Amino acid sequence: MSTDVAALRLELESRGIDVLRLIYADILGTTRAKDLLVSQLETSAAKGATFCQGVWVTTTRGGVLDGNDIMSSGLPDLIMKVDPSTVTLMPWEPGVALALADAFDPDGSDSVLSPRSVLKGVIERYTKLGLVPVVGPELEFYIAERGENGWRRVIETTGRVYTSGACVDPKGTFLHLMRMLDQMDIGVFAGNHEFSPSQYEINLWHGEALRAADRTFLFKSAIKDIVARTGQLATFLGKPWADEGGSGFHLHFSVTDESGKNLMVTPDGELSGTADNMIAGILGHAASLVAFTNPTVNAYKRLGPDTLAPYRANWGHDNRSSMLRVPPERGSGTRLEIRVGDGAANPYLIIASVLAAALDGIERALPAPPSAEGWSYENESAEILPTTLTHALDELETDVFMKDVLGAPLVDVFVLLKRDEVARYEDEVDDPDTRDVTQWELDEYLEAY
Repeated sequence: MSTDVAALRLELESRGIDVLRLIYADILGTTRAKDLLVSQLETSAAKGATFCQGVWVTTTRGGVLDGNDIMSSGLPDLIMKVDPSTVTLMPWEPGVALALADAFDPDGSDSVLSPRSVLKGVIERYTKLGLVPVVGPELEFYIAERGENGWRRVIETTGRVYTSGACVDPKGTFLHLMRMLDQMDIGVFAGNHEFSPSQYEINLWHGEALRAADRTFLFKSAIKDIVARTGQLATFLGKPWADEGGSGFHLHFSVTDESGKNLMVTPDGELSGTADNMIAGILGHAASLVAFTNPTVNAYKRLGPDTLAPYRANWGHDNRSSMLRVPPERGSGTRLEIRVGDGAANPYLIIASVLAAALDGIERALPAPPSAEGWSYENESAEILPTTLTHALDELETDVFMKDVLGAPLVDVFVLLKRDEVARYEDEVDDPDTRDVTQWELDEYLEAY
């Protein structure tokens, strides 16, 4: 990728920007960054900003593992090059702009461990089929404040779903968030308080898969930063409190042809063969897919029967108890909604893995199983999804197709990081099988996600 750094500097200076914050997602989804002085861009960014590849194998608690021989190779350099099409202002930080970066090894080749690069590779396989994957993310999160015993919810009244104003936003934090995100121009268009106290949802427009992933990553990074400026915490952790609902990361997904025509529906309003194949692929890889959609020990405490979160690898028409829901809209709005995702999921990897699973269904023209009717937790013909991170990782390691499409190096390092998490959890928690949210999970994940 070639970037005219001098032109970028002039453009930023004309907008009053003196600091460019270069950011990217590591494998866990953590936002890694470096601030570059705009006045020095032609020197500091001409060949890319240098990081250490140790970021790919750093755990949530700061341990560094030897995945992909990174440690044993002496922790080589990682080169990050700005994607100028992603530059966006940080309105809560005057004079600062954000830009996403692509990752390269020292020899100039794409990093096989970069989640953004992995997603690009999956999209390229769709492009070869004349298909354009379109994604609409839908995320929930909590806002918490410090109390005597750690982080606590800002309000404690349950049931104030679809409300706004001071009764659910006493400090005006959510309203401030909406205004800041709007100025970033990343596709935010609406938001509201959810059913659980201090839980919120902000809606993003759908778009082509890479841009949607970029916007979601910017969205999550910005929310955490903006709220942190107020002395509070925004967390996308799937189940931060045992006594209230979890935070999901639902994914609306469709494909179009190169002209933008939706390919999910027939002229008479029925699901197309393409849609049927996509459903089959996603359900066929559900057990391994869950490792990416639910990538923490904590995530599996959100899932289960009668939780309003998925429990079985099934699908249904406008059925919110199933893993995959087909909303009732038809025409250009025909799409699938994958409801299993956890708020802590890496936007690039959840989208890449869902696209990869659907791709298998498309390429092999797989038929979808019958749709579930009614309360689908009782749909015993569908397999139960993995109930632990260990089970999901076991399934992922044996899924040859997913490892081929996403790349064995990425999958292997992801599994290494996550097995380390599981081992530490099991060593430090008295009853690792508990459904309660433990202090270990809060210490490990709450602020990180």
